[in-house]
Amino acid sequence: MAKILFKKQMSSAVYMFRVEAPLIAQERKAGQFIILQTNKDNGERVPLTIADADTTEGSITLIFQTVGKTTTELSKFEVGDDIPVLVGPLGSPTHIENFGHVVCVCGGVGIAPMHPIVQALKAAGNKVTIIMGARNESLFLMKDEMTALADNIIFMTDDGSYGRKGLVTEPLKELCEDTKGKPDMVIAIGPPIMMKFCALTTKPYGVKTVVSLNSIMVDGTGMCGGCRVTIGGKTKFVCVDGPEFDGHEVDWNNMLQRMGAFKPQEQEALHRFGANDGHKCNIDKMADAKAKESK
Repeated sequence: MAKILFKKQMSSAVYMFRVEAPLIAQERKAGQFIILQTNKDNGERVPLTIADADTTEGSITLIFQTVGKTTTELSKFEVGDDIPVLVGPLGSPTHIENFGHVVCVCGGVGIAPMHPIVQALKAAGNKVTIIMGARNESLFLMKDEMTALADNIIFMTDDGSYGRKGLVTEPLKELCEDTKGKPDMVIAIGPPIMMKFCALTTKPYGVKTVVSLNSIMVDGTGMCGGCRVTIGGKTKFVCVDGPEFDGHEVDWNNMLQRMGAFKPQEQEALHRFGANDGHKCNIDKMADAKAKESK
């Protein structure tokens, strides 16, 4: 079990938890993740990247968006509650060295896992340019923290409410075409479609591009094969071979197809949980029914 030490709602659907996990805090490296369950006996197992760690407090920071039943249920946990199952650190850490100029492109909740990577890149002596994208200004996560780390930061919004209006690929292309500012490496984390187009943008310029894939997982140790992806024509497992891969080698069509394969089941589970209709969740309903029976 892992006790929740701090909770903050960062936007309408995004939450930050600081969780007691001293061993994970000591061992984790940039790019690694944990797997958790909200129900010890039969809950869905959900991978979440570690956004930060405090070895003094013995805690890790998790930032997640409510998209299905499990993350919606997790959002209802409060400070002092225990997460029944939390294992990690899992996955291969980000390869860090002094590459030179690294452009880090992140969008949505992908901003959170980029934070420890930027920290590690700066510690290794890299010049880091960050391109952050969101639908509007209110959805930017860790804006101050990322600004403090970056040598240069570019904000992109769909509606133009903050920074520049447009897509993250626009300044990325400009940097690739800049003979003086061309990146030695690009790291992209965010929605799969965003990462796909980042990779397509950099490929003509021969800029190495690393993406972090977030797929369906069960055991997190390579046994179930649920997180398999096709990289350079070969089958890889995100949980042990990744989560980071060469973006130019990813079979994006296969990846996107697999990501959407269980959307109907996800929506059905969410509906059963009661998140869509504004009523009490089924767990609360069952508790109420049992309370009435006992009277």
